[in-house]
Amino acid sequence: MHVVVLGAGVVGTAAAYYLLQNGHQVTVIDRQPMAAEETSFANGGQISACHAMPWAHPKTPWQSLKWLGREDAPLLFRMRFDRQLFAWGLRFLRNCSPERTRDNIEKSLRMAIYSRDCVKQLRRDLGLEYDQLEKGILHICHSDRELEELAHSSKIMREFGLDRRLVTARECLEIEPALRNTAQPIKGGTFSPGDESGDARKFTLELAKICAAQGANFRYNTTIQSIENNGNSIRCIHSDAGEIYGDCYLVCMGSYSPLLTRPLGIKLPIYPCKGYSVTIDTTGHGTNAPTVSLIDDSVKMVYSRFGTRLRAAGTAELEGYSLRMAPRRQQLIADKAFALFPDCGNRATISYWSGLRPVTPDSAPVLGGTKYDNLFLNTGHGTLGWTMSCGSGKAIADLISKKTPEISLDGLGVDRF
Repeated sequence: MHVVVLGAGVVGTAAAYYLLQNGHQVTVIDRQPMAAEETSFANGGQISACHAMPWAHPKTPWQSLKWLGREDAPLLFRMRFDRQLFAWGLRFLRNCSPERTRDNIEKSLRMAIYSRDCVKQLRRDLGLEYDQLEKGILHICHSDRELEELAHSSKIMREFGLDRRLVTARECLEIEPALRNTAQPIKGGTFSPGDESGDARKFTLELAKICAAQGANFRYNTTIQSIENNGNSIRCIHSDAGEIYGDCYLVCMGSYSPLLTRPLGIKLPIYPCKGYSVTIDTTGHGTNAPTVSLIDDSVKMVYSRFGTRLRAAGTAELEGYSLRMAPRRQQLIADKAFALFPDCGNRATISYWSGLRPVTPDSAPVLGGTKYDNLFLNTGHGTLGWTMSCGSGKAIADLISKKTPEISLDGLGVDRF
């Protein structure tokens, strides 16, 4: 069967790989000149099952009200009339109950743990190199209140199978010695030894090369304009390079997925959430930069080391499809990195980036079939795109191949909305 994959980010490329392993002919379409040029380009670099805490939880509405109007807020709403955001926001609020929060943790964590295992297997099978570090992820707290909340969420995650333990402030410094240089108090945290870090862009580019060598046709510099249906089936993809035909079609276009599926009567409650990252050159400062990947709960930021580079990423900005980088928020990311790790690198040569995370109201991906018999969805992974990419790619490839996926997809279909 010929499967056309829409999108060559880490999610689409991983799906293409597993489709090839199932014996399909694969075409991948992307408007960029190569894979991983958008949301997968400079993300936080974590494969973090421990980060599967949904954005929607009981305390989020009150926190959001406190952050209104603050340019340095971890979650920033740009005030504007936006019907898509309003509809998404109502669904988001409905997911803030304790019961739904627990259910959404289970859904995301189920996929994250499975996908993490898939990444490890893929690396063993293919010998991929992407500045990976298998040192776990350390989640640090600066206040007793943060530590109490983290202990509560960690308890739930352990119930669902995640190896995540509470650690003292002293243990945090033992796990990551570079934290000894910070002036910020560390109260403690959690450590998830099975989680990893690495350069998602390098990973995607290497995997795309392997896919191409195995026969996948990557049609770059090709902008998808629309999807044409014929009754209950998809007929073709309309692009600026003409019509593209296949037997089956898989949407892996992140934040742009709803724009394509809406004319087909498929309303995906996915909203683009802009995140920022900075990349710091650590040459000559290596011992002062972390080697263990970290999450700083107080500012909702993550840190990952790629050889002589330190990636710091975070913040969430709801401003539609704008990739405009606010200078103050750019500076905020850099300032927080150097506050936590003084003298960790060369501040004069920092590179800045922003990307759109495709966030659902429950923070779980949309995975499965649609009302069209040959159209499938693999999108809406939010901040966990790389974390979930291989697991969701393998599961959807099995589903398309009429095989029973190794993981349950209950609660992940578009019908839940």
